[in-house]
Amino acid sequence: MTDTLPAAPSPVPSAPAAVEQLAVRSIRLITELQTPEGAYPASPTFSAYVGYSWLRDGAFIADAASAAGEVDSASRFYDWCAEVLVRRADHIRWIVAETRAGRPPGAEQMLPARFTFAGEDGADEWWDFQLDGYGTWLWALVEHLERHGVEGDRYREAVALTADYLLASWQRPCYDWWEEHAQHVHVSTLACIAAGLDAVARARLVDDARSAAIAAATDEIRDLVAARGTADGHLIKWLGSTAVDGSLAAAIAPLGFVGAATDLGRATIDVLESHLAVDGGVHRYLGDTFFGGGQWPLLTCFLGLAHLAAGDRERAEEYFDWVAGTATIDLHLPEQVTHHLIAPRMQQPWIDRWGTVATPLLWSHAMFLRLGLQLGRLRPEDLTSPAARPQEGLSR
Repeated sequence: MTDTLPAAPSPVPSAPAAVEQLAVRSIRLITELQTPEGAYPASPTFSAYVGYSWLRDGAFIADAASAAGEVDSASRFYDWCAEVLVRRADHIRWIVAETRAGRPPGAEQMLPARFTFAGEDGADEWWDFQLDGYGTWLWALVEHLERHGVEGDRYREAVALTADYLLASWQRPCYDWWEEHAQHVHVSTLACIAAGLDAVARARLVDDARSAAIAAATDEIRDLVAARGTADGHLIKWLGSTAVDGSLAAAIAPLGFVGAATDLGRATIDVLESHLAVDGGVHRYLGDTFFGGGQWPLLTCFLGLAHLAAGDRERAEEYFDWVAGTATIDLHLPEQVTHHLIAPRMQQPWIDRWGTVATPLLWSHAMFLRLGLQLGRLRPEDLTSPAARPQEGLSR
């Protein structure tokens, strides 16, 4: 596999009116599909995702809802996260105590990446030990509290439990964003962890002792990434690798783990562009075979946010328009599109296993909103006003 992907036809960018309609559809999907418990379903119809909410996906969805002015919806998701964690307080304390005693629990005894809407562990087998979501929910929570001046005291117990869990576990290998490569320590996971820990310390949602421990740990994370999480001046997929991954764009924006204007940030953007971007859309990584290895709207938005943070508005606009152009006739954004497949012969085996690509994927809609709002192409008042909401309902 070479590092250069052949070109493919680009989708036609949507007209401004269609972009606004897609934005309204996006926020409706997010708010109306939110469950009574406060969870955001990953996708309402995709067979492997039905009935589950991920901390990582959900945190980015909640961040978009918050940025769009849906304060109550975002708060209800963070309340759900807090309840899920506090319910597991004894188990978390056991994990921390065992780890500190030199007896780290096995991966199957760690917290899962996804939960049922009722906050229970899943009954079916999954690639569950992932740490990124626990950092991401902390980061997104603080963004929400600061953005809207929301009081954070009710989250302190859950925040402390999460911080302790991450402080004890951040050095462990685990699955990445894509439920793959459990034997590695992933740089995007470290970015999520550090961003979340930094955020709760900055917001003073933890006590002084935890703040000191967080400062030491995040310094160590940054030193580790500098020493083993970079190659040729850019971030890499996992420690000691030479490959890159589309999720690394999130380390630049919106997480801010790496400054967009730094040499490391600019080099990472450049390598993601040269390796993974094709005619407006972004792949997960070279060699991807999931549903044939298509281009992901949500990753395209992350790279757009990174470009915008680095001052390249034109490129961010191009990405935004490309993502808008991937919407279906029902104004649903998919998990990935088939404009350019890395492994075309692997598309059908996944369809046979799980059905067609997840559509709609709420995380895709969330990142479309987040990039559009950051660009100023969308305004919260246009998304949340009663006139913007058609009356027909959505089925869960």
